[in-house]
Amino acid sequence: MSYLRKLRTQIIEVAGVAKEGHVPSALSILDILFVTYKEFLPHSDLSSIDNIGNRFILSKGHASIALYVVLHDFNQITTEELFSFAKYESKLGGHPDRNKIAGVELSTGSLGHGLPQGIGMAKAMKIKKAVGHIYVLIGDGEANEGTIWESALLASNHKLGNLTCIVDNNLSSERALDMGNMANKFEAFGWETLEINGHDHGEITRALKLRKNNKPIAVIANTVKGFGIPTMESNPEWHHRSPNPEELAMFLGEMR
Repeated sequence: MSYLRKLRTQIIEVAGVAKEGHVPSALSILDILFVTYKEFLPHSDLSSIDNIGNRFILSKGHASIALYVVLHDFNQITTEELFSFAKYESKLGGHPDRNKIAGVELSTGSLGHGLPQGIGMAKAMKIKKAVGHIYVLIGDGEANEGTIWESALLASNHKLGNLTCIVDNNLSSERALDMGNMANKFEAFGWETLEINGHDHGEITRALKLRKNNKPIAVIANTVKGFGIPTMESNPEWHHRSPNPEELAMFLGEMR
């Protein structure tokens, strides 16, 4: 896990420089992003987006710093670009832009839009008989959006076995609306579901390999918001706040 500690360090350092960013959300999805790009996407040439069989959409685009750190790790973003995050004329905005960044499949940020677009991609792949799989990462708070459940019904109706929705279940939704058992909800809409530890790379890998003929898959990834920094973990005060120099030093000292 020392390698992931390096990436967590970059997340809070980038946010500290920019004085911007959703750090806890980025930390909760970092392990999922790292495994997805490492194991399931051809990160050696992410710029050739039209040739990618597997496609990934970060629907909760406000957690973009984690995506940028992973793309930097796979040499798609330079260090200078990474630390330009949220600056004027930087291509790395608070929400990712597919027109500016190789390896970004869809511009996201407005919650509830990534899954329906992923369904369109999955359906198009089935029509074309194309080989590949669509992965969409949403947040549990994002599941408050009605488009998520409209999409869930549509995906099962079209028997999209080439679609996986990963739910970053970091309990953000508890601050607004208790979603109850997320797996049961997706099952009720006709999906195959499983729950995993969203910080365990082995569990993430096995879940993303799962295929069920003609059934979309929902992976409920139980995560900790602010994972790896005890002071920040599950602390709503840090939802959209960047560390000052003193806080940054404290976080680096306590980081796991």
